[in-house]
Amino acid sequence: MATITELKSALKETLEARGVLGQLKARIRAEVFSALDDQNTPRPPLSHENLLINELIREYLEFNKYRYTASVLTAESGQPEVPLDRQFIANELNVAEDSSAKAVKEEHKGKLFLKGSATVHSQEAHGHLNTES
Repeated sequence: MATITELKSALKETLEARGVLGQLKARIRAEVFSALDDQNTPRPPLSHENLLINELIREYLEFNKYRYTASVLTAESGQPEVPLDRQFIANELNVAEDSSAKAVKEEHKGKLFLKGSATVHSQEAHGHLNTES
């Protein structure tokens, strides 16, 4: 008969092998943070720059299958639940889709990879994003 320790070890190994253990830990962390989050404390307004930055971070997290981390980012930042349109982001950042990204796009389920350079200058007085190529 297996001991409790052996059963725990076997369960942990099985969950790790299936790639579920990390997801469960992340989900528990997200739920704990959500439960502890003080809804009465107002968050500062989400600036245009932070909206774009958060969206890029969220896409990175989702691309790498860090879904629970992305959900915590969305909840804590006040980012809209629905992702921003990729063409809108490309236009705002003044970048264009690279031709080699089209092959990658098909391989990665429609994810759009952008190539370009944009120097971002914060214009706090105007509250908007200024880009230069």
